Amino acid sequence: MRKRNLILLFLVPILLLKDSPAQTHSILEKIEWTWADRPEHPDPKLPNILLIGDSITRAYYPDTSRLLAGKANCYLFATSASSGDARLIKQIADLADIMPAKFDVIHFNNGMHGWSYTEQQYGRGLPSFVIAVRRLAPSASLIWASTTPVRKPTSSGATNERVHQRNQIALAVIKRARITIDDQEALMLQHQDLHQDDVHFTPAGSAIQARQVAQTILQALSQSQKQ
Repeated sequence: MRKRNLILLFLVPILLLKDSPAQTHSILEKIEWTWADRPEHPDPKLPNILLIGDSITRAYYPDTSRLLAGKANCYLFATSASSGDARLIKQIADLADIMPAKFDVIHFNNGMHGWSYTEQQYGRGLPSFVIAVRRLAPSASLIWASTTPVRKPTSSGATNERVHQRNQIALAVIKRARITIDDQEALMLQHQDLHQDDVHFTPAGSAIQARQVAQTILQALSQSQKQ
């Protein structure tokens, strides 16, 4: 009964979100991709953690895994699909088949791709994205990571003004769903010198991100154990 009550506690805020229809067609980038990784020999005694994001997430995943070694099994799913694109929801749903693990914490982000979508389209797609993540793991603790700043405006349409707008749009949705926030935007605005290109960070920058990611995950695990 207690487990059922906990699941309901996690689900109620998500159910308050209004599931908005995504775009009926995808606005494709020149290169589209997905990337998944999982531990070769997960320890069944440890909690399972899933990171969802893009190439930024993929870059800090190895350091995050090392920081959580012996404390959690760390999984990754990264994609170029953006909020507002119906493919993203399908990709999240498919994770149940390619990663048949019970996740205790999901740390997730979306915002660095899909610059051909307006901020309004991005925002309309977010509730569906959050609901899809919750359906993947009904009892997991969720952590939203804000999108990181760029070094300078990119040819794809990314600017720090648009990054911040997307983060503010996401913040309203995430707060309404009562999801913990890992403010990676604020963190990496302090480390703009650690960009290795206009978007991605050097290994030193990714290591800084990983430390904050691991810290928020460990805090979530600690809180869930107290409940």
